[in-house]
Amino acid sequence: MRDSENNMKTKSGSAKKRTQVPDDDFSSGVRGKYAARFAAGTNAVVLSPDVAEVFPDSEAVNEALGTLVRVSAKSISLRTTRKRRAG
Repeated sequence: MRDSENNMKTKSGSAKKRTQVPDDDFSSGVRGKYAARFAAGTNAVVLSPDVAEVFPDSEAVNEALGTLVRVSAKSISLRTTRKRRAG
């Protein structure tokens, strides 16, 4: 029993201090310093997992959405043209 107690003991205090990483000091940091700049140039969107499987990167997503916008714009302009002719 005494042997197992010796095996379970932690390392000495000096060994712990050598392996411990010092904490970062954020006491002089400014909260939200770059938040406005980040928000101005970013529009983050979270895709559902099944959609994310189809698109390997943001470029593929942007290309697909751009195509959808162009197709829907053509569809909308065709509908409004037809309505004007009918009336």
